[in-house]
Amino acid sequence: MTVQIDAMDRKILQQLQEDASQSLDDIARKVGSSKTPVWNRIRKMREGGVIGQQTVILDPDALGLEACFFVLVRTNAHEADWQKKFLKALRSRPEVLEAHRLAGEIDYILKVRVKNARAYDEFYQALIKEVAIYNVTALLSMEEIKNTTMLPLD
Repeated sequence: MTVQIDAMDRKILQQLQEDASQSLDDIARKVGSSKTPVWNRIRKMREGGVIGQQTVILDPDALGLEACFFVLVRTNAHEADWQKKFLKALRSRPEVLEAHRLAGEIDYILKVRVKNARAYDEFYQALIKEVAIYNVTALLSMEEIKNTTMLPLD
């Protein structure tokens, strides 16, 4: 189902991205509409898959997860069975926040959040026990410069 998004929908989505806990009244006021049309548009966008899961954003540092690693994975196994096993291993690991299959020399990049380097090594050792990997390079993020979940709506 393809949902057509107009300027009002984009205003509503922008408000939801900024703070999804806002009341419908607040969103309606900010976008220059009333509550019922805003609710109907939100419902339509949920049903159409434009709006997915609603959640909260936690501060990893406050939770002791101070180390962020970007893990570059190269494999020499491109068979369906290997990929299925690898993807299952990634999906089962809560430390893996993001995983992307890439074009180019690197096959996958992972964003992994852990307490420290020792915790990363434990993650790494567990991963390579589950699935054979040709080459892994881990890059420690020294400083997070930008982190957002907000999509550009222009």
